[in-house]
Amino acid sequence: MTATAKALARNLERIRQLAMALPEATEEVTWGTDINFRVRKKIFAFPGQGGSLTVKADREELPALLGDARFRPAPYLARGGWVLMDLTTAPVDWAEIDELIRTSYSLIAPKKLSAQLSVA
Repeated sequence: MTATAKALARNLERIRQLAMALPEATEEVTWGTDINFRVRKKIFAFPGQGGSLTVKADREELPALLGDARFRPAPYLARGGWVLMDLTTAPVDWAEIDELIRTSYSLIAPKKLSAQLSVA
């Protein structure tokens, strides 16, 4: 299953909606064309061009994620517990994407901000 430009654009927009709904989330473009989502200047997600998603994973969930064929250690960031998820090989589970983004956010954000997620 190959992703069309329209499908990638839809994925990117959906990821943007999930990420930007989080407290104090901002979107930046760095390194020329790389979109990333940040909280207080710290990156919590890289959506690529809509065909992948790179997030920081909970250390306890890491083995299970890496056991899934859609995931691999993120280039340059794997040592820090980051994973890259391929969004083009299977139907996208948006509840799973939301959970991955929220987990990454809560691992990166200051405690006061990530505490707002569990209240919401």
